[in-house]
This record gives sequence, structure tokens and C-alpha cells, in this order.
Amino acid sequence: MEREIKIGVIGLGYVGLPLACLFATKYQVVGLDLKQSRVDELNGGADSTNEVTPERLQKALATGLTCTTDAQMLATCNVYVVTVPTPVDAHNVPDLSPLEGASKTVGKFVKKDDVVIFESTVYPGVTEDFCAPHIEKVSGLKANVDFFLGYSPERINPGDKEHTVEKIRKITSGSTPETADFVDKLYNSVLQNGTHRAPTIKVAEAAKVLENTQRDVNIALMNEMAKLLNAMGVDISDVLDAAGSKWNFLRFTPGLVGGHCISVDPYYLISESKVKGIYPRLITEARRINDSMSQYVVERVIKCMNMHDTAIHNANILILGFTFKENCPDIRNSKVVDIYHHLVSYTPNVQVYDPWVDVESAKREYGIYVDTEAESLKHGSYDAVIYCVKHREFDGMDLKSLCRPQGIIFDMKSNLPREVITERL
Repeated sequence: MEREIKIGVIGLGYVGLPLACLFATKYQVVGLDLKQSRVDELNGGADSTNEVTPERLQKALATGLTCTTDAQMLATCNVYVVTVPTPVDAHNVPDLSPLEGASKTVGKFVKKDDVVIFESTVYPGVTEDFCAPHIEKVSGLKANVDFFLGYSPERINPGDKEHTVEKIRKITSGSTPETADFVDKLYNSVLQNGTHRAPTIKVAEAAKVLENTQRDVNIALMNEMAKLLNAMGVDISDVLDAAGSKWNFLRFTPGLVGGHCISVDPYYLISESKVKGIYPRLITEARRINDSMSQYVVERVIKCMNMHDTAIHNANILILGFTFKENCPDIRNSKVVDIYHHLVSYTPNVQVYDPWVDVESAKREYGIYVDTEAESLKHGSYDAVIYCVKHREFDGMDLKSLCRPQGIIFDMKSNLPREVITERL
């Protein structure tokens, strides 16, 4: 491909925006998003996900990046990078409709010799067997004859300021050897730590979904151990400290598994495996264990309250943290939501406090009001405080002062001093 490269990034969320800003350091980039409010905030120099600093965003806008909701602006591009979400539905069945929509959009503008690269997490085969036909149908062009495909799975870790997009080593792949060369060279032109070139697109797709499935399975083991050890009167944190003294022990910790990747991606493997006649028992059981942790936590809290002569009925309960991980505003698939709903079946007096959350987003997505100001906390009034997320704003908080004399403090993250807490996961 000898033409001057102009890149269209479809989807300006947690993945697409950092990537668009990175590409804009070397190339002209059109960033397309369906939400006008998102485009407006970006063009105003602000990123509500906090993944890109205002300085970096403004520099990208001043040099190579144009943010828009007008798909027609993709007509001048010759490389398209698709970064739309790949969620599951209410039954945990993969929802490929965002990819279908993005593929059809690309199909309206793709031209001879253009390259379409997908970053969305999928099961092996989606790029070539699902996305490509949609592009072909709309464009009238033929994959690997008229246009070409690449796949480079995203590795964005929301809230992580160390492993930022330019520092991540990326997997690259292409539908032909020449396309694989082009995609690898394109990413290497902006990355600091290079790439790993996979032999096929299917290998690259499988590698991405395996990365997150592996973590899900390992966390499920820790969650199961937490349940077993608690029943035996043993603190799993002490056990992890002891086991961690062995050089090859992999330290995973128990807890909620939410977010857009680890709690979702395994379902893509599970679904496609069943189509192939294989029932992935370990992966499926890991998902069941991790999805059950919210209910287990509430059961532990209720038991702890009863042991301290505090009834759950009409109790005042404070949940600290609502996002799916610490120090970021990402509420996608937060499992704290499940804790909230389990608790309100016992008492209507459940308050959620999280200074990182956008109040309107939480109300719109989950119908839950989240307090974001410390002044909303009522000292000396809570029967239970559940510490769910390790936000730095919670460090050093006097949690005991928030509780009634018989109130309990349940530490889900094993992050608080032992003398402060009543019990921990």
C-alpha cells in the first residue's frame, strides 16, 4: 500500500480514543462515534473516561485527529480500525450487532486496496466469517481481492496509567502475508514496545479471548478457595501470603469479576464451543463461580451482622465503591450492582458512595443513585459498611466513625488494616 495513510477509527470509547490519539501522532485520523454527546465532549478537549489527558487530547485534535458523528468523513480514509464493544445479552449470548453495524458502515466507504482492522474481542473466525461478508455485501467488493483484513486485539486496561496504549505490545495479523506485513508495520510505527505477529487472524482472535479467560479461571479458583477456607476458619489472605513465598506461585485474589473483558469474553468461547460440539466445563464453571460471588458476599455480610446482634431488616448499609475497578470511572458490568440489588431485597436503606462515578450514567444504566460527595456520608449511622472498590479516595477514611456501635465493616478487597475491619473476604 503505497498511498498516504489516512485512518478511520470507528468507536471512540475506552479503546478507540487512546488508539486514535496515538495514531494521530503520525497520521491523519477520523474518529467516528455514534453519540453526539461523546463527540462534543471530545471536541471540547475533555475525555470522561479519563483514559486520555486533556493535554494529549487537545494536541491530537490540533494535529491529526478529527472527531465526528458523520460517517461520510470516512470516505477519505484507506485504513479502518474498528473498536466497537462486543457485549453479551441478558442470557450471556454474544451480541455481535455492534460489529455488524460497524462492518456495514465500513462497507459503504471501503475502496480498492483498503485495509480494515478489527480490535474488538471475539471468538476465532468472527473477523473473516462474520465481519467480512457484511462488508462485502454492502460494498460489492471481495475480501482479499479488493480489500483486506487485519486483526489486532485491544489490550487497554482502564485506569492503568503504566500500561498505556503506546507502551503495550500488540498482537497483529492479516488476511494475507502482505496485509500482515502492512498491519504489523502500521502498529510498529506508533508503539514503543513493538508487536507480536500472529500467523493468522484466527490465532490472534483466540489469543485475546484466552488472555481474559485465563484470568477468569484463576480468579474463580481463588473465589472457590475463599469460600472453602472461610468455612474452615482460615483467612485466605494469610494463605496467599504464605503460598506466595514460592517462586512460581501465581498470586490471584478473590473478589468480584466485572467490567467489559474478563466477565464477558469467556462467553464468546463458551458459545462458539457449543456450536462445535464441545462443552467447555472448566470455563463454564469458572463463570458460574465468579457470577455467584455477589450473592456470597451479601450472605457473609448478613451472617456477620447477625453475629453482632444487628438485624438486616431495615438496616442502614453503606457500599463504598461502584465502578468495576479502582481509580477509574468505568461502570460497565459492575458486579457491585448485584450486591446492591441483593441488599435492597432485605432493606431499602442502602447508600452507594463513589466519587469516580458519573451520577447520570449510573442512573441511566442501572437505575441506582450513587452519591459522589463525601458530605453525603452520615457518621455514626450505618449498621454495615461494605468496602467494595480500592479507590484512593477511600485510603485513610475513618470507617469506624461511620458505623453505629454494633455496626460491622466488611472488607472485600483485603485492603484495610485488620484492627479496623470486622471481617474480610
